[in-house]
Amino acid sequence: MNDRTRNKQEIYDAAAAQWWSDDLRWVRTLKNLVPARLKFFDRHIDWAGKSVLDLGCAGGFMAEAIAQRGAHVTGIDPAKEAIAAARSHAAQSGLDIRYDTGVGEALPYDDAAFDAVVCVDVLEHVSDLGQVLQEVARVLKPGGLFLYDTINRNMVARLATITVAEDILGLLPKGTHDPAMFIKPAELTDGLQQAGLTPGKMAGLGPTGLTRRLDFTFGVLPFKRVIYIGAARKPEATT
Repeated sequence: MNDRTRNKQEIYDAAAAQWWSDDLRWVRTLKNLVPARLKFFDRHIDWAGKSVLDLGCAGGFMAEAIAQRGAHVTGIDPAKEAIAAARSHAAQSGLDIRYDTGVGEALPYDDAAFDAVVCVDVLEHVSDLGQVLQEVARVLKPGGLFLYDTINRNMVARLATITVAEDILGLLPKGTHDPAMFIKPAELTDGLQQAGLTPGKMAGLGPTGLTRRLDFTFGVLPFKRVIYIGAARKPEATT
């Protein structure tokens, strides 16, 4: 049974007005994850000209980074204020990004609408993981890519993300995550396969250094004990 004091999704709307200000340390942490995520994802896709869905886009960090690489980006998130902040910042930046309010369990898009779906820091929050993966597979074109990261479920991950990140360092607001909703790699692999997606290799993602403001920088790591990142592909259509 999930803890109702955790998995607090209202934090994203509460931070919307400051999302792009660099005033909030935990939001800066999310921003600092973007380069490492892209380093891994760039190995799998040439973004230029691709139609990409950023599922769970919040205030738009990944969506803007992908759009700057030449993709045609759509972002979706249930946090209405965060979506408004994302839309406003994209307009200020001259980026043509479509933003919608909605959830991964019921995506408001046609079948085979996207070349890729990006989903970072999201799967460990959703109410129905299997349904989200089914929806991802549905909106992907044949041969399309699902690019994701999420949090492993074990004592090390719980210590790192809850005890250290939330309770001690304040890198995340208290209640951001429910450790019962974390996902073991084998569980995600099964879910991907059940959705008709072919899993690829996974890697770890974690801190590799510090900025002058003593914020963590991140990189791709060989171990997957805490955060892991990966790709899966929808099979090509058979004739």
